[in-house]
Amino acid sequence: MSDRRDTDQDLAALKQVKAAARQAAFVRRKGAFERQRPGVAGHLAEVLAGYRGVPLAGYMAIRTEIDPLAVMAEAAAHGPVGVPVIQGAGLPLEFSRWHPEGALRDGPFGARVPEVDEYFDPEILIVPLVSFDRSGNRLGYGGGFYDRTLQRLRARRATLAIGFAFDAQEADHLPLEATDQPLDMIVTESRIMDFKR
Repeated sequence: MSDRRDTDQDLAALKQVKAAARQAAFVRRKGAFERQRPGVAGHLAEVLAGYRGVPLAGYMAIRTEIDPLAVMAEAAAHGPVGVPVIQGAGLPLEFSRWHPEGALRDGPFGARVPEVDEYFDPEILIVPLVSFDRSGNRLGYGGGFYDRTLQRLRARRATLAIGFAFDAQEADHLPLEATDQPLDMIVTESRIMDFKR
């Protein structure tokens, strides 16, 4: 009984540490967002140029997230590009095909999603994040959507997960759980970090 309580207490403490790390990262990201210059997605375009035609999914930036839209539009000229659609709490994301001029509707959490759902499994995911570290770990919003999704996709086939962030979102250390999925790469406005395992 004691072990279970300790585990529950440890998990509760970890969740508090993660919440504090998120708050600090949101402040750093907001500052970077306000200072950003044109061309922040240049390195992401460089990486994706080597994967032309490979099915990929990006995201529709919300709040102060770094925006991959221009790179997604370029990739859509060569192959399928999708955006995440939340199916429900505790479920992995599904990805609906996105077209640069396609009609969109409001989805959960303020993200826009295609009006017509055309689901597919991407082989590359451009992943939004709140914070990252130099080992390829990611701190998200806390819903576990990308962790569940990456686990599911990686169980089916090799899936390249590319975190896209501002340099200011880097942390020296991130609080991690066993279910947190690592990233294969992190791309910022100034660098490309490759962690392919």
